[in-house]
Amino acid sequence: MATMLPLLLPPSPPRALSPRCSLQPRARHHLLDGEASPRRGAPATGANAAAYAREIGACVRARRWGAACEAFAAMRAAGAAPDRFLLPQVLRACAGAREGRLAAAAHALAAKGGPAFAGDAVVGNALVAMYAALGDVAAARAAFACLPERDVVAWTALVGAYADAGELGEAFELFETMQESGVRPDVISWNTLVSGFARNGDLRAALHLFDEMRLRGVKPGVNSWNCIISGCVQNARYDEALSIFCEMCESESPDAVTVASILPACTGLMALGIGKQLHSYVIRCGIKLNVYIGSSLIGMYSECGEFGYARSVFAAIEEKNATVWNELIRSYINEERMNEAWEAFRLMKENGLQPDTITYNSFIAAYARAGQKEQAYTLLSNMVEIGLKPNVVSMNALISGLHHHGRHADALEAFRYMQVSSDGEAKGWALPGNSIQPNGTTITSVLSLLTDLRLDHLGKEVHCYAFRSGLISNIFVSSKLVDLYGKTGDVGTADKVFRRISNKNVVTWNSILASYRQNRKPEIALKLFHEMIKSNLLPNLVTLQIALLSSGMTMALQHGRELHGYIRKNWPDGYPTALASALIDMYGKCGKIEDARLVFECTDEKDIATWNAIMSAYLLHRIPGEVKKLFKYIEQSGIQPDPVTFIILLSACKQEGSMEEARRYFYSMEDVYGIQPTLKHYTCMVDIMGTAGLLEESLELIQKMQLEPDGCLWSILLKACKLHSNLEIGEKAAKALFELEPNNTSNYMSLSNIYADNGLWESTEALRVAMTEQGLNVERQCSRLYLGTDVHTFEAGDSSHPAFEKILSTWNDLSDRMEQSGYPPQDIEPYSNAEADPLSCQHTERIALCYGLISVRVHDPIRISKNFRMCMECHSSIKFISRDMNREIFVSDGCTYHHFQNGACSCGDMW
Repeated sequence: MATMLPLLLPPSPPRALSPRCSLQPRARHHLLDGEASPRRGAPATGANAAAYAREIGACVRARRWGAACEAFAAMRAAGAAPDRFLLPQVLRACAGAREGRLAAAAHALAAKGGPAFAGDAVVGNALVAMYAALGDVAAARAAFACLPERDVVAWTALVGAYADAGELGEAFELFETMQESGVRPDVISWNTLVSGFARNGDLRAALHLFDEMRLRGVKPGVNSWNCIISGCVQNARYDEALSIFCEMCESESPDAVTVASILPACTGLMALGIGKQLHSYVIRCGIKLNVYIGSSLIGMYSECGEFGYARSVFAAIEEKNATVWNELIRSYINEERMNEAWEAFRLMKENGLQPDTITYNSFIAAYARAGQKEQAYTLLSNMVEIGLKPNVVSMNALISGLHHHGRHADALEAFRYMQVSSDGEAKGWALPGNSIQPNGTTITSVLSLLTDLRLDHLGKEVHCYAFRSGLISNIFVSSKLVDLYGKTGDVGTADKVFRRISNKNVVTWNSILASYRQNRKPEIALKLFHEMIKSNLLPNLVTLQIALLSSGMTMALQHGRELHGYIRKNWPDGYPTALASALIDMYGKCGKIEDARLVFECTDEKDIATWNAIMSAYLLHRIPGEVKKLFKYIEQSGIQPDPVTFIILLSACKQEGSMEEARRYFYSMEDVYGIQPTLKHYTCMVDIMGTAGLLEESLELIQKMQLEPDGCLWSILLKACKLHSNLEIGEKAAKALFELEPNNTSNYMSLSNIYADNGLWESTEALRVAMTEQGLNVERQCSRLYLGTDVHTFEAGDSSHPAFEKILSTWNDLSDRMEQSGYPPQDIEPYSNAEADPLSCQHTERIALCYGLISVRVHDPIRISKNFRMCMECHSSIKFISRDMNREIFVSDGCTYHHFQNGACSCGDMW
């Protein structure tokens, strides 16, 4: 080598060796061979060197790296040096113990060893492997360059060094160069590369390499499968891990590492049955219940609620380490048995094991989730007192726990505090040294908190911090940023963040799909869904739910049926209740109430969400009697209704106009079912009373309730005031709304309509001027027509559709027919005028309908969705067209589902 690393340890008298090889000198006999260890001050002899060699070899075989390093240090102090057979073991021990100084000393010995060492391939390979394991890529590369001949072992070690450092491109290039130089990679080489890509989150590349390995005739061994399974689990790709595990079992028998690797996937998926089968496999095959398998089993049983099994596994483990004790303590904590958890904490210390940072973090997380901030801070203080340093996991547990309990301000305070302070005396504890730097998990937790609070301005600050800190490449951080911007209405920024993510996974795609659906752009969500499928990513349950909900919003029946077919193929024995509910919702919104009922009847295990879904479908189709009948079935079946059930029931009462029945349901919630009424339930009651004209009583109910009214509640009252042209109460509701939602244009629109109904044109004009001065823009009205796999969008003021001239011609023909029948419709021209009054209807649903009459087959229904409530004019026009053209027309306007047929509408002209 060009630069030799110096021998860092000066000569010193020899010291006694012991089997435990403590770093403190002890006067003990050597227990490996029955002889006394070399005495201090004694000259190094061949016999002494052999004794050291036996000691080092035994420690390395037992993977007691620290003990081996201490033996090597004592050997050098005695003046003895390892030969070319022992030196590779010393280098391996230095790497395992992360002993950089001893590693440098060992390297210096190799450099001083002359030609005997310089030409030894085993020593050279060991040097490369040692620096690779220590993470020193530059030193590994330098050692590799000095090798006279580079065999597959050396190449593999260097590839591993780059892969471990996350430099995957360089690792792959080295792998290719190795083959170009005539060295054929063996199964270990392939495992190293596959494992590197898998651990670093690029599972697509890892799986591709795994397939390539088999295509090139290299048969994967158990370790090969373990690499890819472990990578999937580390990246929370549990479904894929189980799928690969099942494929492995067709050709290989799992070993202890496989079982320990796949059990966390069972935990993540709550797949208790598979976990139990793995446990049985361990017992049946005589696999030793070591600390790795044991801790994984305890964690799996604990997370799945089988605490008795968790304790049984713990008792069966003969040699327990801190990890096993920590799993037992976590088991008690998960069961909320804190006294037993602290008792296990005490027993752990009695058994000679000191609780570590992980132990304390489990307790901190438990107290934070319970909202007991002071206890969590006390534990942080206790950690510092016994010499343990709180780490980023400690702070993450504190932040996520407080967020979980709803103590949002405390969670944000903890986040700010961990960045700026290294002195925790104000909180009752102190962080030694510098402040703790947030990691990807911290940022993800904080973004989740800010998303829940809709604090997009703080979210942007965290976004900037993540960018500056290099955390933006973390897939969980970037996915949560997409979610944050989507849920705060900034779908444009959400899309920009999404497009910049290079390693998109299913969670990332789900975030952007949900963003477009939540922002009332379901047609884009469906396009992106197809784009995701083309990228060879398989949808998960959440993806399918979003796609089904988007299909319902756009009335995309054909798309929904294709999704239904996919679900039946992948869940032949019955699909999950979450998908059943989404299917019911989709069929209901697409006008297929019979199909919705069929899905409901074919769902074996119905939860309350499934019942709510079918009740909502009947409510949408204005069949309130069926809603009440289903509720009676719920009562008879013993299923506990939830708050959503009563929202649906109260809405059904509104459709029937049954005020007294609504009151009875409202008060039975708490009296009979123990459900505390929420703002949504009060909103339903105000809606029912307001529709009935009981505006004074509605206002009185709002003023008497103990909850703080929100914008939705005041908005419902304002709309009731518009319905009954009540200016006095309408202005009170509008005033409250302008304070709560100063940028919500729909509130201005409602008040403007009340002014217009009362002939107060000056007030109407003043309100519109005020909107303009505040820079408020009304969302553009938009209607969508779904044809086959395409969504045709018609926005107000946009005449760019290729068939626009045909659409206008069709409307003119319909207008003539309506006039001849004695019904003069309003003109369509405001639609094509971009400067039209934003507070008036733009009739986009009529444009969509005209295109449907042109494009949809005569006997097929026309399905349209709109982002604004239909006006009376459009409603009357479509009723006429359904009879005159003998067409079945479905329109969902965001407020009501309309089924037009033979000149009548399912809403009964009430929406």
